[in-house]
Order: sequence, then C-alpha cells, then structure tokens
Amino acid sequence: MTSSTPEHPSHKFSIGIDLGTTHSVLSYIEPPLNELDEPTQNILAIPQLTAAGEIENKLQLPSFIYQAHSAELSKGATVLPWTAEPEHLVGEIARNRGRKTPLRLVSSAKSWLCHTSIDCKAPILPTETQDEVERISPFDASVAYLQHLSNAWNHQFPAHQLNQQDLTITVPASFDPAARELTIEAAHTIGLKQAVLLEEPQAAFYSWIEKSQGGWRDQVSVGDIILVVDIGGGTTDLSLIAVTDNDGNLELTRIAVGDHILLGGDNMDLALAYTIKAKLEKEGDRLAPWQVQALSHSCREAKENLFSNPDVNEVPIVVSNRGSSLIGGALRTVLTREELNQVLIEGFLPQVVVSETPMARPKGGLRTTGLPYAQDAGITRHLAAFLRKQQNATADLAGFNLSKDNSFLHPTAVLFNGGVLKADVLIERMMTVINSWLTTEQSPEARILTDIELDAGVARGAAFFGYMRQHNGIRIRGGTAASFYVGVESAMPAVPGIPPEIEALCIAPFGMEEGTEEIVPEDEFGLVIGEPVRFRFYSSNSRRDDNVGTRLDFWSEEELEELYEIEVTLSAEKHQVGDVIPVHLCAAVTDVGTLELLAISSTDKNDRWKIEFDVRNDDD
Repeated sequence: MTSSTPEHPSHKFSIGIDLGTTHSVLSYIEPPLNELDEPTQNILAIPQLTAAGEIENKLQLPSFIYQAHSAELSKGATVLPWTAEPEHLVGEIARNRGRKTPLRLVSSAKSWLCHTSIDCKAPILPTETQDEVERISPFDASVAYLQHLSNAWNHQFPAHQLNQQDLTITVPASFDPAARELTIEAAHTIGLKQAVLLEEPQAAFYSWIEKSQGGWRDQVSVGDIILVVDIGGGTTDLSLIAVTDNDGNLELTRIAVGDHILLGGDNMDLALAYTIKAKLEKEGDRLAPWQVQALSHSCREAKENLFSNPDVNEVPIVVSNRGSSLIGGALRTVLTREELNQVLIEGFLPQVVVSETPMARPKGGLRTTGLPYAQDAGITRHLAAFLRKQQNATADLAGFNLSKDNSFLHPTAVLFNGGVLKADVLIERMMTVINSWLTTEQSPEARILTDIELDAGVARGAAFFGYMRQHNGIRIRGGTAASFYVGVESAMPAVPGIPPEIEALCIAPFGMEEGTEEIVPEDEFGLVIGEPVRFRFYSSNSRRDDNVGTRLDFWSEEELEELYEIEVTLSAEKHQVGDVIPVHLCAAVTDVGTLELLAISSTDKNDRWKIEFDVRNDDD
C-alpha cells in the first residue's frame, strides 16, 4: 500500500509516537494543501505478523519481542512488506507466541529504561530464561519497536520518509534524565535525529484539546487544577496542570508530576492470574511458573471481555500443559465478574482516606533480577500521597486561593488516560474516591474531562503538540519535572570508617525550560580527568524553591531521591591522566527535552566535558 499524497518538498507531517510499555501507536496529522482547510489526523495501520506467514494491519503494535528457536519457524514465514528477514519478531506474533512460551518473550523494555540499578544496554531480556535463548538489551528492544514503526511508515509513505517529518516521541513524566536520553538515542540510532520528547500526561491533555475542536477554553477557567491520571500497561503516571491567566488569555502550566510508579495493567493481569492459580490449586492442580506467566495473558483477554460485555458474568480460562495440545491436557476454569471486581476494584482502587500512605514492606536480602515494582498495589493510596506532597504546588501562581485547612492539593477536574481505564467501573471508582476526599474538606467535587481515545490519546496528543509547535499554537508550559542535583564530595582529611561527606548541588531547578542553560554561579570545582571517576545524581519533585547553585548538606529521603551513580572516564587529551582541572558547571535542558551537564574549564572556555546521563553500572 502506498500513499496517494502528492509529493511536495515542503509537505511535512506532524507525527506522534506513543512508545508504550505494552503497546506502541503512531498518529499523524497531514497538513492541508489549502491553508483554509482543517488538518486531518489519523492513526497508522501497522503491518505486522500475527502468525507465521500471516500479516495484518493493526492500529497498535504490541511492545513485545519473541526470541524464537532456530528451528521454530520455517524459511519465509517471517517476511514483512519491507524485508524478507526481520531482525526481531515484533508485535502481535511475539505476544501470541509468548503466551505459550513466555520464557522467550521480551516485555516491559520501556520500564527497564528507568531502572537505576542495571546497564540498559546490556543483554538482560528476557530475565528468567534458559541459556540457549538469546537475550537483548532494553535499549535494543526500544530500537526494534521504533524501527518497525519507521519501516511501516516509510512503506506507506515512501515519498515522505519518517526521518524528514516532524516527530514527537512520548515518555512518562516521571522518566529520569538517563531514561529520556536513552529514548532519544534509540531514535537517533535509526536515523530519527529530529525527534523531540513529550511527557505522556501532557500528550493526553493535548489530545483532549484537539478533540474539543477549539471548545476547550469553554470547559476550563483560570484557577482550575487538572489532575491527569494515566494508567497504562506498566506504569501509573500522575500530573497536575494549572489554568492561569496571561494578559487575558488562558495559559496552561504543568505544575507537578508524580514518582515513577511501576504499577498498571500488567499488575492487574498478574493479580488475576494468581487468583485463578489459587482456584486451580484448591482443586488439586499445581501450576508451574511458566504457566502463571502464560495465564496472565489469558486473564488480560478475559478481563477485557468482561469489562466490554456487562451482561457476561464469567469467561472461560484455559491453561495448557507443556507438551500437550490445548484440547488434550489443558486445565480449565472460569474468571467471574465477582472475582474481577474484587481483585481489580478493591485491590487496586480501594476506598481510602486521603491521609493514607502507600504500604511498604521490608525487602528481602536476596531477590531475583526484576523491575522495582511498586510494593503497594493500591493506586488510590499512591494518588493520595501525590496530592498531599504537592499541597503547595500552586503557591507561586496568581489566582489560586489556598486554604490553610487543606491537607492536599484540590483538583477541580480530572482527565483519565490509558487502556486500563476503558472500563467505566474503574473510572467511577476513582472519581468516587477523589470526590470523597474533596467533600471531606468542603470543596466542590471534581468534574471529568471527557472525549479522549484512551488507547491512542497519547499518540494523537503528541502529533497535535508537534503541529501546534510548528504553527505557534497552544503550549503547555512546564520545563523540567523535578529539580536535579549532582553530588559534590568534600575534600576532608581521611577518617577511618567515615566516607567523605556529600553535598547535593542543584544544577537544574524545577521548571527549567527547554532550550535554556544555567551556569552554576561563582562556584569552582575540581574535575578529575583521564581516569575512572564516579558521579552521583539526585532529584526532587517537592523542593520547588531551590535555585541553580543551591547546596544541601542534609536532606530527608522524602525530599531527594538518588537516581543513579555513573562511572565515566573523561578525556584527558591536552592534559595529564589524573589531573584535577578547575571547572565551572553548566546545565542545559535541550530543545528535545533532555538534560545535559557540562564541565567548562575555568582557564580555557574551549575545554569542556559532557557528563553523560546514560552511563550506568551495577558493579556495587
């Protein structure tokens, strides 16, 4: 299939890619040939293998890779429209085959990008598999998804190659600088050097603006605080957007983002799988770990079936045995609506008071390699903690009246996003809980901002953001989602058993805008070059008043979170190995949305070193 779009050298599409944990989507806006016409937006139908030798066009690309055995597929069974031998089995075929052989399935690569204790470029996925299964890195998996999307686009629009279009890729608002840098690097790896980043909750809000067809200004007013709740397959992303006044015009400002919470639809599917597992074991059938992984995929389909068919009260579940046909030796049971409601609504969206905090349990001394999932599955508890933490987020904004009696920031409207929330019963429970908090503190109930495509909203919003960026349209202000700090080691005399003291130096304050840079004032530091050195980085989404150069010699665990420690050898070139060079530090937020830290020689401004955020080691 090829495009019928006329070839115009200046004809540039605005493209948004939602590089999701469980699904990826590409949306595009085709600019009108006539300036008086309205632009049109579409979702790309992505050609992908669904089974050996079978290709279908689907609006979503499942974010899975299947590492097939060398004898598993016959020659020619994996041909795609743009290649006879794809490097990876990506998409629907990967998910389908992974249900039967989950130990060969690569999943959740996006969540691994923000794991602070692993090397994201090391071949670690799948984590729990046999030695003969080839592993790949989370970074390479992300590259593979982007490559498939790029190939699909170029196949449909050969005259308008993706690397020549306006491109926005979305990331969780809570992604740290390293994960953002890795996402951009993945795009650059396949030639998409023009890509910029956008936070997913902002993208969802842009989608709501686009769908309103200009009517969004009639639905919000100055003083509104909009809570964006994005529950996807792997994460729960929370953001707050304030509506302010700028010379009589409405202005939007993202004022807060939540922590990186690895909690979403995947957790729900697994919870249902363990519910079924317990039921089967009560009947005398014991399941192996690989069967539980496969069962979670079946539970996802059963969950979607029950939510989309309110008249259905139970859905059959079939669990295959290794070496048996699905009919011959399979285990059979059902998932009931009562079990679904009990596990998902009461387990993940419990009715809690706003003062409740997420539960934490002591960690085991030995753990298997895995993602740092949230210990508490109660999304409403995480939301309560977020709103309490951001109680003073509007303190610097005109037109927002804060009551001293409020124990949390009161949202006036809520925008929901994410495939999990296609079930109305989940949105109803969320609103019931939020409004119970508001009425307890004598505030009006929050309203829902409706009309958004929960599966494709992020991709649509990213494309619309790019289009607005081209045409100087509405923009959500925000800048950096947190304040960032680098550790500075004190030059103290050696004391047995006492490590040198560490100060946290603010290099990028909250809200630092894209395309700006800040030099740490006056302070001069000694930079060791030519030999391995370590840097420690921290972030805070609660310290909003720190400026560039602010030094902290003490902080609580709630104030600062240590992101990672990197080890790097900075080039010596004109100097001797081990020299300590006097430098000033300069932090920059790039136009594409990544954070850079530069060390500039105090004696020669042409001598500068970039301290990369994407280098991670877990040698400790």
